[in-house]
Amino acid sequence: MKCDVLILAGLWNSGPQHWQTLWQHKHPGWQRAPHRDWNNPDCHEWVAELDAAIAASEAGPPILVAHSLACPLVAHWAASGSALAIQGAFLVAPSDVEAPSYPQDAVGFAPMPMQKLPFPSIVIASSNDEYVSIARARAFAAAWGSRLVEIGEAGHINGDSGYGKWAEGEKMLLEFCGEILK
Repeated sequence: MKCDVLILAGLWNSGPQHWQTLWQHKHPGWQRAPHRDWNNPDCHEWVAELDAAIAASEAGPPILVAHSLACPLVAHWAASGSALAIQGAFLVAPSDVEAPSYPQDAVGFAPMPMQKLPFPSIVIASSNDEYVSIARARAFAAAWGSRLVEIGEAGHINGDSGYGKWAEGEKMLLEFCGEILK
């Protein structure tokens, strides 16, 4: 089974010890969607850049692997009316862009789209994520029609919270790929 992945990093990009970066090094065919500005994202610009990255996918419709702000990005892209297709979305630690504590560097991502996603999806959430409460993560998963996997106290599920290589997450992604690509 070949899993064609498009990695979607969140606000400030994913650093060298982040699982997204480490997975990309391990799987050289996996691409990362580029953004002009990682530090001051504008939702409309990021949706257009995601659409261009999906269009450039040489292997056909990819599976999106999103972290943090990239999860609402996927929901905004799905609501944008793009004619492009994806196979599914693996959404990790979706940031709550409506929370008062969310960094103000991101423009136009609120309100959070709460429509059912038109493709298979899974949300991976932590019970102590500083950017989303578990109740909100559950609400996002329910609204999006996503399967929800709660992994306990895992912080923001990034390198800073001890999720570097995150082998368990890679296994979940590959299992998800197998489910939707059979």
